[in-house]
Amino acid sequence: MRDHKELDVWKTGVGLVKEVYVLTREFPKEELYGLTNQLRRAAVSIPSNIAEGAARQTNKEFVQFLYIALGSVAEVETQLAIAQELQYVPMGETLLGRVASLRKMLHGLIRHYRTKVDANE
Repeated sequence: MRDHKELDVWKTGVGLVKEVYVLTREFPKEELYGLTNQLRRAAVSIPSNIAEGAARQTNKEFVQFLYIALGSVAEVETQLAIAQELQYVPMGETLLGRVASLRKMLHGLIRHYRTKVDANE
């Protein structure tokens, strides 16, 4: 079992959640149950799945949850792109860069643990 709080990818995910909450405070009130809610839930899902996977017993299970977190990263990226199209977020928002960085971190961690899984099969 790993301590998820020690993982940089988890820390980055938590930071992203904070930024998403700050950003979505400025969204129109009519988006509260739409894009605001969807974006917040997808963002929260990223570090949550990393933590849940880290608590699992095997590397294979951990990798499975990292892939779920990666799916949530794609959701956040898509929802931020939609928010930009709707002009809720300024074009070139640096948050998209942080999302891309988080995706790269997840891919690296997945590669690392998949190598361990493949070695044990």
